[in-house]
Amino acid sequence: MCKINPRVDFAFKKLFGSEENKDLLISLINAIISEGDQVVEVELKNPYNLADYRAGKMSIIDIKAKAENGRWFNIEMQISEDYNFDKRAIYYWAKLVTEQLCEGMMFKELKKTISINILDYNFIPDTAEVHNCYKIINTATGKDDRLHDIFELHYIELKKFKKSYAEIQSALDRWSSFLTTAHKLDREHTPKELASDKNIVKAIAAIDRMFDEEERQVYEVRMQSLADVESKIASAAERGIEIGMERGVEIGREQGVEIGMEKGVEIGREETTRTIALKLIQQGTAIDFIKAVTGLSVAAIEDLVKSAS
Repeated sequence: MCKINPRVDFAFKKLFGSEENKDLLISLINAIISEGDQVVEVELKNPYNLADYRAGKMSIIDIKAKAENGRWFNIEMQISEDYNFDKRAIYYWAKLVTEQLCEGMMFKELKKTISINILDYNFIPDTAEVHNCYKIINTATGKDDRLHDIFELHYIELKKFKKSYAEIQSALDRWSSFLTTAHKLDREHTPKELASDKNIVKAIAAIDRMFDEEERQVYEVRMQSLADVESKIASAAERGIEIGMERGVEIGREQGVEIGMEKGVEIGREETTRTIALKLIQQGTAIDFIKAVTGLSVAAIEDLVKSAS
């Protein structure tokens, strides 16, 4: 059975961001983007490299790729809840556009840049759709006149994927199923709906033999870090409920629980943001970048810098 969770960003980066698995990345990209944007080949701009993790460069584990048609892609797997992720996604998209200019291009030469964000939590409210795509439209007409067609942003929310194997119809269904059920799969026992896709079969085989001893240690550390964040969120939520219940003595039990839940979520989000910021500070990340990712003020980040020193 698969023991590696491909939704953990470190594992995701090796699986889809390695030279030997570029065909898997191409398959994943093509499952998400439109028929007119399909790619045949990609050049990895930041391929998986264990040396980066030895050097402590764990803060950014996205995948940057350039297709043969000139289009650029940023692909990221996010397993921990981050309710500022919309801002982070825009920042990564803009950063990739800027990197094109750094290669000496003129503005007129900028190519379409597509951001693909795969989330292991529910993020977009009021929709059960697993896949949502955002573009710039003309608000007067409500249409995409392709005047600003270099922007495209996708969200895949895996928690909303509820299809059984028998209900699978598309390539995105197959990849969503793989990412959410990899712990149940092996090469000898693969549902026919997945076994019919050679890329999924290769991914199952790859994840079975993914890490050597050193890489597994890095993976375990990453898993522990994620568990620590989840634990802090849960503890903060429990404390929030306690606070709400205490206040609920005066205003009623039901309303007290509601206030407690709201307070717990608020505390959990704040704790998660602080944890992310501290990790970035410890890795020597620039304050401007930490501000963009977390939404914290410069003053708040400088206070964390002082506390961490």
